[in-house]
Amino acid sequence: MVVESYLDSGAPVGSRTISKFAGLNLSPASIRNVMQDLEEAGLLAAPHTSAGRMPTESGLRLFVDGMMQAAEPSPEERRAIESQIKGDGPIEEALAAATSVLSGLSACAGIVMVPKRDAVLRAFSFARLSRTQALAIMVGTDSSVENRIVPIDASVSDGALIEASNYISARLSGLTLSEALAQLDGEIRSEKAELGAVSEKLVRDGLAVWSLDANDRPVLIVRGQSNLIDEAAAADLDRVRQLLDELENKEEIARLVDSAREAQSTRIFIGSENNLFSLSGSSVIAAPYREAGGKVVGVVGVIGPTRLNYARIVPMVDFTAQALSRLMK
Repeated sequence: MVVESYLDSGAPVGSRTISKFAGLNLSPASIRNVMQDLEEAGLLAAPHTSAGRMPTESGLRLFVDGMMQAAEPSPEERRAIESQIKGDGPIEEALAAATSVLSGLSACAGIVMVPKRDAVLRAFSFARLSRTQALAIMVGTDSSVENRIVPIDASVSDGALIEASNYISARLSGLTLSEALAQLDGEIRSEKAELGAVSEKLVRDGLAVWSLDANDRPVLIVRGQSNLIDEAAAADLDRVRQLLDELENKEEIARLVDSAREAQSTRIFIGSENNLFSLSGSSVIAAPYREAGGKVVGVVGVIGPTRLNYARIVPMVDFTAQALSRLMK
């Protein structure tokens, strides 16, 4: 009762408030004694001496894991989510739209991990920037253009840069990055590469920089940060500012969210249970979504204050993950 009242109002809950709940049949004195016991057990805390009590992170965890009665998303919420998850456009657009509607329905910041996809090469070139640096330019079959700076030996000639560029565009076009690296290795072993040692290293380094980048930097879409600044947040602006600062660090958030890949269903991170949000005292609710073969390809969820309506938002996140899984199939 204390947790549900706190999640509803955001304010500490006193014994007088609890005594008004129907069917309790306890005196305010008995309620105060029980609340004192819960405080001594580390499940409740009193922010001020004269105030009521609010759940600690341990109390929220006990409530979420063992007491919460989750409600299914309403038909309106289901329709709102499904209407944004369509298969007639780029998958990134559907993911961004799903994240936006989830953010709006939950009044949190919505997050989604985009599936890691190996780019398909159409053209590739090197341009010298300095004696020790070159710009690697990759054009994908989807017309995307990406640039990366790669270190080169000071002795590398302009001719070697041209030779490496021509080799990739002519021999590796139409392949994914991993396929291109595998073919390069095969041609070198069979001596079909017809590349000098310097150009060979350029080709390998140029392709590898994207492979490493894709693995180390998962793509994260965040929508609805403004939802975190509401009337209830006015009394706790320092925490909100801290959370907004944390949301700027997408790489760290991506690693946290990515840890939910191993879950069979929705995972809930409460406050300092993860180091990233230990200062802002925020919660993350995240669920994995899968491709046709059942392999997890991404994670969708929300970030907000620990005072979330877990019973409503957990099944909403789970439903969104299921809808994205259907889209992937």
